[in-house]
Amino acid sequence: MDARVPNTERTVYVDLDGTLIHSDLLWESLFLTARQNPLLLVRLPGWIARGKAVLKAELARHVAFEAHSLPYRQSVLDELARLKAEGRRIVLATGANERLARAVADHLGIFDDVMASDERINLTAERKLSRIEAEAGREGYDYFGNSHEDLCLLESAAEATVVAPDRAASRWQKRTGSTLIGHEAGRLKMAIKAMRPHQWMKNLLIFVPIVLAHEFFNLEMAEAAILAFVSFSAAASAVYIVNDLLDLQADRRHRTKRNRPFASGLLSIPTGLGMAAGLLLVSVLCALLLPMAYAVVLAGYLVATTAYSFALKRMLLIDVMTLAFLYTTRIIAGAEATGAGTSFWLLSFSIFFFLSLALVKRYTELVDFGTGADRASTGRGYVDADVETISQAGMSSGFAAILVLALYINSPEVARHYESPWLVWPLCPLLLYIIVRMWILARRNQMHEDPVVFILRDWRSQLMIGIGGVMFLAAAYV
Repeated sequence: MDARVPNTERTVYVDLDGTLIHSDLLWESLFLTARQNPLLLVRLPGWIARGKAVLKAELARHVAFEAHSLPYRQSVLDELARLKAEGRRIVLATGANERLARAVADHLGIFDDVMASDERINLTAERKLSRIEAEAGREGYDYFGNSHEDLCLLESAAEATVVAPDRAASRWQKRTGSTLIGHEAGRLKMAIKAMRPHQWMKNLLIFVPIVLAHEFFNLEMAEAAILAFVSFSAAASAVYIVNDLLDLQADRRHRTKRNRPFASGLLSIPTGLGMAAGLLLVSVLCALLLPMAYAVVLAGYLVATTAYSFALKRMLLIDVMTLAFLYTTRIIAGAEATGAGTSFWLLSFSIFFFLSLALVKRYTELVDFGTGADRASTGRGYVDADVETISQAGMSSGFAAILVLALYINSPEVARHYESPWLVWPLCPLLLYIIVRMWILARRNQMHEDPVVFILRDWRSQLMIGIGGVMFLAAAYV
């Protein structure tokens, strides 16, 4: 290129996927299709067979796309704003489909033109280079890119800016000394965060059957429970990742969920798919070392969570009932893995107790969305008018759980299993304290995390659980 041409006369061409935004619109539109119209996924093989350009066009045609919610790179936007103020002509040049690219350009309002893929041409690499060189002419061009597909464009540009590069683009940038923007670090930390290890505390429910069976020192049962815990935790993390990928657009509308690794674009969708596959493999390998009944329960859990992710979570009341069932499934999994067994009383208590916690979760989510929340904005089956009903149903379910516990304590089973049954009675007011306090904090808008995690982190709840544990042991052995 002729370096004597003033840079103010050169057009600036900006890549979209991975450069202007953290994410990739092909993967975004694929998961939007899976969320909005999963039946269309059966047509994917035909679209793929007709070429990448057709695949991008068909996906773009069928999704309800929100350009304003994308995870834009603020550092790139700031630089483009500076160039625009200097009078530079800026063009969005992308391999994304033109429908999505124009929606992005219209939203940002800084681009003078759009150059994108259509049904016939997948505008990447050499094809994009030919189009740009034909338009730019002797003045040459400046280019913002990030990947190995951009190398030919970066090489030919008068001035190249490399944004958060992949390995190939990073090597090129180091060799040439080109401008670098937004080098990303901390991916391991983001990957761990995406797995939500704090949610593994829910899987402590797997140990409930051996605790209630007083098999504290049975090493064989303990080993089986630990293995089931690892298996369930890996499976749950895989499900959380897939769920986050399906909920990208809804999460980006949320005040806090927009900062999740995938919603923010700090982890890519392909990375998430690889993580989910690896975690699922770990879960299955652990399950193979446990009784077949456990594997059946785990399979049921995965089917239920998949159904929840795709459809059930948007259904009024079905969603919270499913969550209560999934919590209870962990107890059943522990019983099948260890052979400790379970009871009608335990399962009844679990359903009512965890239904109350699930309703707390929906209540706090709905309150966070604020006045005017509807099904479209929340991604759930609730609107702002449902807040009071959810609260009443949740507290009633919590009281029902305490009633089941009281009936159990007064049953012949307790008299047979405990030396001092009367010492079990304090469990009722202790759990009542936890449930009512949790709802009071939710009504005050002072609880912004999963209620199970809240209980396990809150020192007052921990104190109640500790006192209850002491009373339980005293009733069994004193």
